[in-house]
Amino acid sequence: MAEFRFEAKDSSGKRQEGVLSAGSADEAASDLSKRGLTVMAVTPVSGGGARGKQEVSGLQAFLTGKVTAKSARVKLKELVIFTRQLATMISAGIPLLECLEILAEQVENPGFKAVLEEIVLDVRSGTDLSSALAKHPRVFEDIYVNMVRAGEVSGQIDEILVRLAEYQEATQKLRQQIVSAMTYPVISLLLIFGIVLFLLLVIIPKFKEIFASMGVELPWITQALLTTSDFLLDQWYIWVPGMIGAGIGLRLYTKTTIGRRQADWLKLFAPIFGPLFKKVSISRFTRTFATLISSGVPILGALEIVASTSGNVHIEELVMAASDSVRQGDTLASPLATRPKIFPPMVTRMIAIGEKSGALEQLLMKISEFYDDEVEAAVEQLTSLIEPLMICIMGVLVGGMVLAIFLPIFALQKALQS
Repeated sequence: MAEFRFEAKDSSGKRQEGVLSAGSADEAASDLSKRGLTVMAVTPVSGGGARGKQEVSGLQAFLTGKVTAKSARVKLKELVIFTRQLATMISAGIPLLECLEILAEQVENPGFKAVLEEIVLDVRSGTDLSSALAKHPRVFEDIYVNMVRAGEVSGQIDEILVRLAEYQEATQKLRQQIVSAMTYPVISLLLIFGIVLFLLLVIIPKFKEIFASMGVELPWITQALLTTSDFLLDQWYIWVPGMIGAGIGLRLYTKTTIGRRQADWLKLFAPIFGPLFKKVSISRFTRTFATLISSGVPILGALEIVASTSGNVHIEELVMAASDSVRQGDTLASPLATRPKIFPPMVTRMIAIGEKSGALEQLLMKISEFYDDEVEAAVEQLTSLIEPLMICIMGVLVGGMVLAIFLPIFALQKALQS
């Protein structure tokens, strides 16, 4: 039997520390779990040992490796799997530290592995899981950290993690719908641009000599096409850097305060895509807010997190105004109702009913589910609308160029017949 120093939390979230005797660290953790405690750390009193040396050498290898926790890039799908597995293992009675060690060993993403190894070291040293997660904001957002912290306080961290995984899965599904809606038009536009550029740079110049030998007056559309082709061929050092510079300049402009406001306004009110992004924003707002409230996060803290993760400055301003309203004792729905073009009356009225009835969480989830269905329907409608639109654009551009090429030939044929 050996002695182990432990750190754990009871059902009320109160920290417990002490020393117990057990055959191994796993037995000690199992004994603590049977007492109804959430195990945070179990370490041998004597310290050192073979395992301790392995941990030190592992840390040194991690610190000298090429991949670091600060540069880690973790996909949402990987985070969903991690959260699901952690929730399952904790609910099965496996100590938290052992869960993290197992997940750190099996994860394939080197960056995510580095992050989890740091979290294991922090938790083993006595740091709360939420505090350890907060050190990696690029991987674990505010909503993740705050929900885990609420789970630690309530002693229901396994239930909170399940709820968090469900939220992430819904977010991932929403994101995939947006990607599928944007992929077709982007690829179509790139193909159209490539075809038109190929015709102007390769095909049209070959007809220039033929038109010159024909000795007929060229229509204005043919002259414009030849002039455009000559400009692209002879002045490439102007338009190529110009396009690159315009792209970089636009990207830098959208990072400014005014540029971001204008870009976010377009996301909400642009033709065709505006309604889709608006529905996505409402669904994300209501689902995130409902998930945070149901997890025990205070309403003011939840509103701040929702505002910071909204991804749109106009929605962020509205949510912060709602937060100020709640702080002053007023309703949440009133500030949101001032911008019906962003938050439709149905949304604000359901929120108001939820505040009065005490069922805000349930009504927020119903709103989110409604708009999830709306997003799915909008994606299908958008796809069916964009396909003929892209075909029409390609037909006009390519057909116009073909017409410009054949008009002089028709004119020459008419002249020969006369």
